[in-house]
Amino acid sequence: MHDMLDDYVYTNAIRDVNPKLKLLLGLSCILICVSSTSPIAPLIVATSMSFIILVIAKITWRLYAKLLLVPLSFALLSSLAIIFMQGETSIFTFTILGFSFSVAIEGINLALLLLSRTLGGMTALIFIALTTPMIDIFSILKSYGLPDLLLELSMLIYRYIFLFLDEVTMIRNAQILRLGYSGFSSSLNSFAMLSSVLFIRAWEQGERLIVAMDARCYNGRLGVMESRVSLSWRSIIAVVAYLGAITIIAVMTRDIGTI
Repeated sequence: MHDMLDDYVYTNAIRDVNPKLKLLLGLSCILICVSSTSPIAPLIVATSMSFIILVIAKITWRLYAKLLLVPLSFALLSSLAIIFMQGETSIFTFTILGFSFSVAIEGINLALLLLSRTLGGMTALIFIALTTPMIDIFSILKSYGLPDLLLELSMLIYRYIFLFLDEVTMIRNAQILRLGYSGFSSSLNSFAMLSSVLFIRAWEQGERLIVAMDARCYNGRLGVMESRVSLSWRSIIAVVAYLGAITIIAVMTRDIGTI
């Protein structure tokens, strides 16, 4: 998945758009979605950002659906729970195994608002993840004065997360081939062995990193290549106009409910 994301990040149709502009668009949409009191603005954000991802950036719909499916499933489960737990204006009541459940208007409204906020925010976050390389994000953070210590830790953590995931995958596949997960006790034993080996590998990888950095005359700072993609007035006007329109819609529909 990491390799696939990196492939799309560096080959999408809007790769050459200034990363600051893409980050501004994505983060602003997230803020608008989470602060909206009506589901209308988040749904518009979700629709428009999906159009940008699939049509303008030319990301495959299979990958987009796979990334959106997990958070959307959690949001659906949470929305179902809220429907039965919130509100006093009951629409109907039913009983299952002696337990009484009621569906209220307030619960439905809150569930739809939660679902729309999640959908809109996640589409904006996926837009950032699929169109903006992490090195560009680190460069932007550096230009805005993020402390070097936090920046370097973030870069190393991001890098080694995927290295350790590869290690976990290889070790687990080897255990599966040796029937390491054929039963409950063997699964616990295999998981314990995997955890201990991964800890040792992480420690060894850290030692190797220190040696490699010292061999390259590491002076306490990791260099970050700054993005030199120029800002075009057409892109700026389009982003500002889009965010202004979404903000106006969110303000005008703030008192509009669903039911």
